[in-house]
Amino acid sequence: MRELKILAVVVFFSLLTYYLVEPYAHSQMHKHVEGHNFVYTGEADIEEASKEKKEVKEKFWSEVKTIAALKGDPATGEAGFGMCMGCHNGAGINMGGVIPPNLDHAGAIYDKNYLIALIKDPAMASNVDHKYADTMTHPMGSIKTMFTDNQSIADVVAYLMTKKAGEVTPKEAYEEACGRCHAMRYAKLTQLGETPKFKHEKDALAYKIKVIDEQDAVKAYMGKLPPDLSIMIRARSEHFMETFVENPQSQLPGTSMPRTGLTEEGYAKVEAYLEEVGDPSKPKREAVGPWVLGVFFIFTILAYLWKQSQWRDLH
Repeated sequence: MRELKILAVVVFFSLLTYYLVEPYAHSQMHKHVEGHNFVYTGEADIEEASKEKKEVKEKFWSEVKTIAALKGDPATGEAGFGMCMGCHNGAGINMGGVIPPNLDHAGAIYDKNYLIALIKDPAMASNVDHKYADTMTHPMGSIKTMFTDNQSIADVVAYLMTKKAGEVTPKEAYEEACGRCHAMRYAKLTQLGETPKFKHEKDALAYKIKVIDEQDAVKAYMGKLPPDLSIMIRARSEHFMETFVENPQSQLPGTSMPRTGLTEEGYAKVEAYLEEVGDPSKPKREAVGPWVLGVFFIFTILAYLWKQSQWRDLH
């Protein structure tokens, strides 16, 4: 019985540390941030805003809500979307500091309210208006002069939600939402996309120079080069990742990282790809785990029975 008592004490303090001490220490080191389930109503932006900007943000998100209530016409929106193709064409050309994202799956991974807000005022929608004295200087700021009435915005978003949706793979979701700024060396992804295979070393070096030039442009725009995300899924908690992607300002006030506007399903796709690259052994590890615990359980019983048989004559 002594051994069982010792085991009970060890288990008790292990559970106490795991479920009480460690979470408490984490809560003291990292502030708790409430998420909004990837729903973009501007509530968080308004709460975080200074007194000078609170009224502006309230008005902005109120107008977004008004546009969201309109019935958009995808056919009309397709014509309006043609104006977007000058930048969002997959050519991989840096414009204003970053490469404009591919919008092939915009309706599948981005929230409707966010898309409306993005067209209305990109800096406000991305919650990086603190970087600009005038949000027209945002790299995408000129879009405000292209869609000047609420119905045209509703039409374009209706087109995106119906015609630019469809099935999207985790890799595609990551590349469209994150890949323009963040590299993933474990997946051989740079800000220019997947690294090609080169036959000649000089071609590889020339491509590397192009990548460095692109990184310098992103660094100049963001203030610093965004981190490589190869193992970010293992470096940060699940809650931190969700709330940071949903609203970077909530975890890092003043950051240059823009809100990406992913839906819950869109984030799940991105998260799946981050796990695939940063923790590829997770599925096998989770499958083997129960078997390992089972072996330890059986071994514990056998060890206890062996001990009883060896010490029987000593009692």
